[in-house]
Parts: sequence; C-alpha cells; structure tokens
Amino acid sequence: MADGTIDVREHGAVRVLAFNRPEKKNSLTQAMYLALNAELKKASDDPAVRVVLLTGTDGVFTAGNDLGDFLHAPPIGDDAPVIQLLYILADYAKPIVAAIDGPAVGIGTTILLHVDDSIATTRARFALPFVNLGLVPEAGSSLLLPLLVGMQRASRWLLSGEAFDAQAALGAGLINEVVAPEELFTTALARAQTLALRPAEALVASKKLLRDPLREQVRTTIRHEAKLFGERLQSAEAKAALAGFLAKRR
Repeated sequence: MADGTIDVREHGAVRVLAFNRPEKKNSLTQAMYLALNAELKKASDDPAVRVVLLTGTDGVFTAGNDLGDFLHAPPIGDDAPVIQLLYILADYAKPIVAAIDGPAVGIGTTILLHVDDSIATTRARFALPFVNLGLVPEAGSSLLLPLLVGMQRASRWLLSGEAFDAQAALGAGLINEVVAPEELFTTALARAQTLALRPAEALVASKKLLRDPLREQVRTTIRHEAKLFGERLQSAEAKAALAGFLAKRR
C-alpha cells in the first residue's frame, strides 16, 4: 500500500493499483496523486509487470478531486501532481486496463481517455462537471473526447456537466464492456492477464503506434487546458461556484 490511499496488489504480470479512500468516495488528494505517480513509474520500470489494472473500491471508482485539498493546493503549473499524472498517462508505454464501479467524476472519467481498455459495472455513473464549477475540461479531454465519442456528444457531456450511465458510456465508445458489480474485478483482471500473455515487446510497440500520432498534440492540449484551468480557479465565477458546491455538500 502506498500512503494508505493507493492499494497495490500483484496478480502475476498484472499490477493492480486501486484508489483506497472509500470513506471519502475515493476523492483524490495531492498525496494520492503523488502515490499513484510513484506506483505507475515503478510498474513502468519493473520488467515483471506487463499490464497495469486501475480500479477503486467496491461501489466507487473515484468522485474526482477532494475539493478541500484541491483548493488548498490548486493544480497550477506543470509540477502539480495531478498534471504530472496526466503526462505520465499520456506517455505510458505499458497497457492500462480500468475497472469502474459506481461514480467516476471529473478526472475519474477523463482518465479513461488515456487507458487502453475499460470495463464498468451496471451501476457506474460518469460525470464531467467542470463547467458547473466555473472551470474548464482537463486531461486532454477537449481534444480526445470529441475524437472518441463525436463532437455533439462530447459537447453535451462537457458543456452541461450532466451525469451519464454505463450504457451511454458503452454506446459512445468510452468503455468497452458492462458487467454486473460482482463480476467486475474478475472480468477486468482476466482482460489484463490476457494482454499480459501477449509478447511484451510487440504489445508495447503496438500501443506506441496507436498513441504516437496524437501524443504531442495531447501533451500540448493538457498544458493549455491546465493553464486555463488555473486561471479559471482564480475567477470570481469559479470561486462562487465552488463555494456554493461546498456549502451544499455540508
């Protein structure tokens, strides 16, 4: 376990990294981002690891950023842990499989644009509420989401911030499979282990071919979004929206 927030488990050549803060719906703190970044780098450097499986806890993938922690240390600049995570994912050589149960909010949804296979449960719920908080899209989603699901659907999800279910995500191509909650981990692990059995060098080379054409554009978009995101955080509109959200939650 890393920092009490990212659970690390080994299943042969598959390394499982799980958000592990269920009492806060696995909302992500700076410490969790630092821990996840470190674990992803370890998995990348370990020749025994062929595939990474990213998941949460039973009933929750992640509710997105912990807003208290987020506002205390806003992600401004390339050295912010969350921005570092996005660059790591954009450049990650080994396949990543995601297993999603329950809420996947904000970065919990945009992170799926950087993984290679996603399985969700029937109770998975996705949301991109950036505009509702006076903010803008992140993680390269303003580029990658329209390419994946089409401009009309991406506009609806990013401009309205409305939540959508697993069947909508499946139909749009954001995820590859929907299973019952009790089948999620075994299904996702089987998919990861199937990939891990493939010739390792060919697997990495094939992922590189898939990702290379957009890699620099993705990195540029992440940087541009992050700059605007930081500016929006300082705006009166975002401050009012975030204060209203925190007051409503309390």
